[in-house]
Amino acid sequence: MTTEKRIPDPSLWSADVERIVRELAEAGRLRAHELLVIGASTSEVIGERIGTAGALEAAAAIYAGVEAARKDIAFIPAYQCCEHLNRALVLEEEAARRYGLELVHAVPIPKAGGSMAAYAYGRLSNPCLVESIQAHAGIDIGDTFIGMHLKRVAVPVRPSIRSIGEGHVTMAITRPKLIGGARAVYEQPQNVLTAEQSADHCE
Repeated sequence: MTTEKRIPDPSLWSADVERIVRELAEAGRLRAHELLVIGASTSEVIGERIGTAGALEAAAAIYAGVEAARKDIAFIPAYQCCEHLNRALVLEEEAARRYGLELVHAVPIPKAGGSMAAYAYGRLSNPCLVESIQAHAGIDIGDTFIGMHLKRVAVPVRPSIRSIGEGHVTMAITRPKLIGGARAVYEQPQNVLTAEQSADHCE
């Protein structure tokens, strides 16, 4: 005789997701209209192997947690589809056009796109799919691998909550590339010498 797997109270997942989103936003100084990519395996969240047991209840909980944080921070969430849709992303069409992203066409469903992307597609006001983005920050729940959609350079952020349900959590913010060599300075000095005052200057 088999027993049905018991799923914990999804509201607990929502609170945990909201918390880690807020932590990430603070770490990366995430601002309004900046992109946050979210990859989530709902199978992993409920304790199953990725891609085998998608759960819309888990997707709803994750979505609610993201939205609770978004109401204050006003970032743009982009939900990553599974490999069957080449890890395309679901976001509002207005946001896609704001960033000049090329739209692609498919309707994600749990079996082709994943439960998280399918749920988000059904909840957004005017959803669309884009092939890729360069997000300012990202959260990965269940080891779905979001790195292909992050701006360079990605910087890991350790969350205070290391898993949502059974899904392992990793997060990253991004920063501009540091350019220059030994002389390069990355913080504004309090007193900047003029070229005439400096004994060693370029050009």
